[in-house]
Amino acid sequence: MPELSHRRRLLVLTICCFSLLMVSLDTTALNVALPAMQRGLDASTAGLQWSIDAYTLVLASLLMLSGSTADRIGRKKVFLTGLVLFALGSLLCSLAPSLELLVAFRMVQAVGGSMLNPVAMSIITNTFTDPRERARAIGVWGAVVGISMAAGPLVGGLLVESVGWRSIFWVNLPIGLAALLLTLRFVPESRAPRARRPDPVGQVLVIALFGSLTYAIIEAPESGPATVLPFAAIALAGLLGLLWYEPRRDEPLIDLRFFRSVPFSGATLVAICAFAGLGGFLFLSTLYLQNVRGLDALHAGLWMLPMAVPMFLCAPLSGRLVGTRGPRLPLLVAGATMTVSGVLFAAFEAETPDVTLFLGYVLFGIGFGFVNAPITNAAVSGMPRAQAGLAAAVASTSRQLGQTLGVAVIGAVLASGIGAGSYRGAFVSAAVPGWWILAGCGVLVLVLGAVSSGAWARRSGAPAADRPAAGEGEGSRSQSRGSSAVPLAPL
Repeated sequence: MPELSHRRRLLVLTICCFSLLMVSLDTTALNVALPAMQRGLDASTAGLQWSIDAYTLVLASLLMLSGSTADRIGRKKVFLTGLVLFALGSLLCSLAPSLELLVAFRMVQAVGGSMLNPVAMSIITNTFTDPRERARAIGVWGAVVGISMAAGPLVGGLLVESVGWRSIFWVNLPIGLAALLLTLRFVPESRAPRARRPDPVGQVLVIALFGSLTYAIIEAPESGPATVLPFAAIALAGLLGLLWYEPRRDEPLIDLRFFRSVPFSGATLVAICAFAGLGGFLFLSTLYLQNVRGLDALHAGLWMLPMAVPMFLCAPLSGRLVGTRGPRLPLLVAGATMTVSGVLFAAFEAETPDVTLFLGYVLFGIGFGFVNAPITNAAVSGMPRAQAGLAAAVASTSRQLGQTLGVAVIGAVLASGIGAGSYRGAFVSAAVPGWWILAGCGVLVLVLGAVSSGAWARRSGAPAADRPAAGEGEGSRSQSRGSSAVPLAPL
């Protein structure tokens, strides 16, 4: 891809951020609408979990395929396809007459979504080749998540109260159309120098692993072992199959050798833990504010602002810190504040008084605002730039898998605690184990961030950035060591 002017690079970043804004707005606004959907579609707690996890599950299962496909056939082409599918899925969701069809249409959305964020990040990575400039661009990318966190609950609450929960999906249509037209006009096409072959067996194993594991967790409170255990066994078989099959392929879906890099592996695990915390936090908060406190969707959205505003403010600061000082400080801040927030809710019932509820939201927002930039920077810096789409897809897969597991686990714990009782009578005590789990996610972010950002971890990551992709020969190796390799940033 030819070198673009500074103004053109900023324009490409803006267009890519449009796709992130659309996807993130959809997710955050939908969380505020969960109680309205529960009433309108007569959905159980498990049904609400599936309305979220059907999307994140398909997304997590297809992200690596979409990333490698974009590297192979063209990033702009795949990105445009994703915009069309996501908008179509949004339109279908707004018309869904039942929970089952809503879940199915959310899967259509997810197929399109899998072609957006990781491919957009790949476009950004190949547009901003300077490590410091790339880190700042990733900080802007993270700030868009903060904007969506701030705007999503308010937009969602306003739409739910004035029009109804179906209107939430209408917001995606004008944003998607604008992104589509701008991409056609201004985003250059790019692809990896050497095409990678598809890995259908690896893709099937990923779907089996993620799908079976999620189903087993969500259905555990209501189904017996005879129903859950076979799916748990399928998930285990999928994991073992991936570990056995992928290293034997010349061009695997994901080259497991890259996980020998401590920064890359650390970023993957931090993403899973942090986004599990986010998914669980949003799920618990939304149900508590509306079903227990009795707030309407708009006022529940306003209560999300103490979490959303720090996310927006801290994300670009984190990007600058990663670019200048490395990821250690942002990760330590993220882990510490997320842990304290979880402990406040678990040990002191912080959701009951207004002051401690506000403080808990602020602390979680600070933590999550700091965690995103180091995750993405580590992932895209730890692989050759020719495989940037695959690298970004691994990071995005980790995020979506974490959010899927967070909603599944926290929802299952909540459903088990409430049982046949009412939300008002049992929610606070039933949510305590869930809050402790979220505090544990914060502790893991803290520990993994400290371990994976030291000098030893950076030395272990250096060979990964210099290593050719699976299936490349020595000629490709020398090329990878030349112009196509991205210097490995800390973590």
